[in-house]
Amino acid sequence: MASKLIGCSVCNQRKITKPSVVWCSECNEGLCEDCREHHSLSNATKNHETVPISQYIKLPAEVLQVAQFCQIHNEKYELFCRKHDSPCCKQCVETHNKCKDLTDINNMIGNIKSSGAFLEIEHTLSEVADNIKRIFINREENLASIGEKRKAIEIQIQNFRTKINERLDKLQDEIMKKIKTVEERESKKIRQLLNSLIQKEKEIFEYQGHFENTKKYASEYQSFLVLKQIEKYVTNEDDFLRSILKEEHANQIDITCRVDTSFQQFTASMRKFGDVLVNSSPCNITILKRKLQQAQINVAHPTRNFDSITLRLKQIIQTAMTNIRGCVFLPGGRIVFSCYNRNEVEVFMPNGSQEFILTNIGRVFDVVYIGDDSLAITSGGVSRSRQIYIVDINQRSVKKKIEIDSPNTGVAFNDGKLIYCVRGNGIKMINLTDESITNLTTTEMSNLAYVAKFGDNLFYTHKDNDSVTCIDFHGNIMWTFSDRSVLRYPLGISVDNDGNVYVVGYGSNNVVVISTDGQTHRQLLSKDDGLNGPSAVDYDRTNNKLLVVNIIGEGFVYDVV
Repeated sequence: MASKLIGCSVCNQRKITKPSVVWCSECNEGLCEDCREHHSLSNATKNHETVPISQYIKLPAEVLQVAQFCQIHNEKYELFCRKHDSPCCKQCVETHNKCKDLTDINNMIGNIKSSGAFLEIEHTLSEVADNIKRIFINREENLASIGEKRKAIEIQIQNFRTKINERLDKLQDEIMKKIKTVEERESKKIRQLLNSLIQKEKEIFEYQGHFENTKKYASEYQSFLVLKQIEKYVTNEDDFLRSILKEEHANQIDITCRVDTSFQQFTASMRKFGDVLVNSSPCNITILKRKLQQAQINVAHPTRNFDSITLRLKQIIQTAMTNIRGCVFLPGGRIVFSCYNRNEVEVFMPNGSQEFILTNIGRVFDVVYIGDDSLAITSGGVSRSRQIYIVDINQRSVKKKIEIDSPNTGVAFNDGKLIYCVRGNGIKMINLTDESITNLTTTEMSNLAYVAKFGDNLFYTHKDNDSVTCIDFHGNIMWTFSDRSVLRYPLGISVDNDGNVYVVGYGSNNVVVISTDGQTHRQLLSKDDGLNGPSAVDYDRTNNKLLVVNIIGEGFVYDVV
């Protein structure tokens, strides 16, 4: 921003130094208090607009650097070349002699700051900031989710490790018990044999004693008989010992454990616990994109002449629906219709073929696109219709049901808020973040009222008195249009980039466009164009298309030229 003191340009030429108090953009110079007074009285400059210098220096450097005089010819820019998208002075015309789109620059800049294009760019800047914030929040959430996922994986690994340990502990206990059982069984056999050998050993000691005494003290006859008896005993014991060896009772017992081959393969093949994978899926954020392209077009071209608005039929969509109460364009050219008596929403492809039907929603009336691949659907004007549904188009399901305190019909969307008509009780606005509700007007509404929003104004229809009314956000009435010879039983309503209001007349079987000030109107479509009880309308400000639908059956898509 500018920070240096700006001197009076007129006084500077007189070698006098005085600070400027105002800035004239027409003259491109600052003026002191004395020169300002003369400037405001002079016939040549009295119509020039000036701004206090304190406000002028607050302008960004990019604005202050905008040249109003041609740097080549040092003359003021008076023309604008649409072909080259640049301002021109009168002498520049020679270099643009082949350009057919030279226009008086005053026609281009008139009321530019109050134009729809200026407002749309302002909104677009706000949306870009919102998009940055949404992406930032999304990335922060992703960062947090990665940390949570890591913790979950760690717990998963620990649980798996615990299961492995528990299984190994169980198998270890089983093999240990089995080893002990085998040891006890084999040890018992050996101990039984040892006990038998001990008994035999005692008997041998006894026979050895007997034999020694016989040898010393018995007669020959006695010795002979004892010898035969001992010989028989020894033969039996020898057979006993041979039987032990023969029947493998004396075999050497050894206990070993052969580890299951699956464990060996497990330890040999297990190189790592697992792989860490990174799954990258497309971001589910839908970048909000208001009407930047259209706004740029409007800056480069003057506002469309109200009297020249023309509709060119592009497509007729045949539906099997009845009692259609709402319609809306989706990004990419898809179209949505809401059916009141079937309580369903049908989505059609750009070529007019049906893509899918959303059912099990609840009561369905009007529908509006709210970004993030989502729709908001009102539930109607009967007493039990006190819900608004938020539907995810991709998931094809209701992701949120908002309970409100009143029946609701027509709906519009504005910067995260829904504006809806309340039967008999005005227009309300609900914040989709905290669900807080604001009363915008308490004017009595019909049970089939519709609403549209443009800039700082709202537009609503009233079928009972055949009127269209424009109000501001404080409920102040800006204008009311009512002419039964032109428009009867008005229902659906929408607004284009220039603030022109498009209304369907259910009773007059037509579409009427009303100028932004409510003073002028034109009939664009009639029964001769196929309208038979039209109920809803939507203007696509990005692509300049108009969608009109009859209450039964047909939808019409027009290019607005």
